[in-house]
Amino acid sequence: MGLYKALRPLLFALPPETAHKLTLSSLAMLGRFGTPNEDDHALGQQLWGLDFANPLGMAAGFDKDGDAICGVQRIGFGFGEIGTLTPLPQAGNPAPRVFRLPQAEALINRLGFNNQGQIEALHRLQILRARKHRTLRPIGVNIGANKESADRIADYEKGAARFAALADYLTVNISSPNTPGLRDLQGGEAVVEIMQRVRAAAPDTPILVKIAPDLDRDQACEIGALALAHKIDGLIISNTTLERSAVADMRHGREAGGLSGQPVYDMSTDMLSDVYAATEGRLRLIGVGGVGTAAQAYGKICAGASLVQLYTGLVYHGPGLVGQMKRQLVALLRRDGFGTISEAIGSAHKG
Repeated sequence: MGLYKALRPLLFALPPETAHKLTLSSLAMLGRFGTPNEDDHALGQQLWGLDFANPLGMAAGFDKDGDAICGVQRIGFGFGEIGTLTPLPQAGNPAPRVFRLPQAEALINRLGFNNQGQIEALHRLQILRARKHRTLRPIGVNIGANKESADRIADYEKGAARFAALADYLTVNISSPNTPGLRDLQGGEAVVEIMQRVRAAAPDTPILVKIAPDLDRDQACEIGALALAHKIDGLIISNTTLERSAVADMRHGREAGGLSGQPVYDMSTDMLSDVYAATEGRLRLIGVGGVGTAAQAYGKICAGASLVQLYTGLVYHGPGLVGQMKRQLVALLRRDGFGTISEAIGSAHKG
C-alpha cells in the first residue's frame, strides 16, 4: 500500500487507459511467478461446486481479454472475472472515454465493450487451463452483445455456448450503460428469453445476470424472482450508474458513461439487500460497487452478498488493498462471533 501511494502520482499523470494498460502488463508478468498465498480458512466457502479461498474478486472490465488472469489471482483475489467479451472484436467508443474523479474515489467510463472478441479469449483460456489447471482459482467469463448486432439475444446465447466448458461461471451483462439500448434487455420478455436461451446453451455452468443500480427496486426484485424460476444461479449487483448527483460539480463529473466507485456504494448495497430479502436468501448474490475497504465489503456480505468484487478501489489504493482487506475481514468476523464468512452472509436480515 505504501509503495503504491508513492507511485500513484506517476500513474495519475498518465491518461487513465494508458495507466490501466501499464498495470495490466505488470500483473501479466507477475502472474508468471508463484501462486497466491493461502488464505485464512474462515474466508473460504464453496459455491456452485467451486472452492473460493476468499470472497474477494476482480470485477469485469479490468482484464477484458484475459491477459492477466494469473496476475490477478497472484495479488490475492479469490476469483476473477474477465470480459465483457462480445462475439466479434469491438473497438468501443472513441477516446477519451475514461475519467478519474479523485475527490470521490470514482471513475466514469464509456468504453463500450472494447475487446478482442470471444475467440481470442477462448484460445487464451484453453491454453491457461491446460497449463495451470491445478492452481487456478475460479474464473468467471462476462459475456455481452456487439453494438451493431442484429440479434443481441443470440449474441448472449453464442457466448454462453462458447465458454460453457471453460468458464467456472458465466455472467450475462445486460446492464452496461455504454451500448445503446442494452439496458432495455433487463425488462419484460427480453430478460426471460435471455435466461432461457443462455441456460439451454450452458446447461451445466453456473450463470449469473448483472443488473444496473438504476433499476426500480421492484424491477430488480422481479429479476431475482425470474432468475429463481428459470434456474439462473445468481445476480451480480450492480453495474455502474448514470446517477450524477454526488459528482456533478466535480471536474469530469458530467461526462457521459457509467459512474463507479464510492458514490455507487449505498445504492448498490441497498438494492442487493432488497433482492436478498425478496428472494429469501435463495439466490446467490455477488456485490459490487464502491468497495474500497474491508468494512464496505463486509457490509455487502451482511446485506446478502456471498462474494464481493472490486475494481475502482484498486485504482485509488493499489494491489495491496486485497491483502489488507482480507486481514481486516477476518478481524470483523471474529469481532461479530462468526467462525466463517458463510455465517455472516445476510446476517443483517436476521434478528
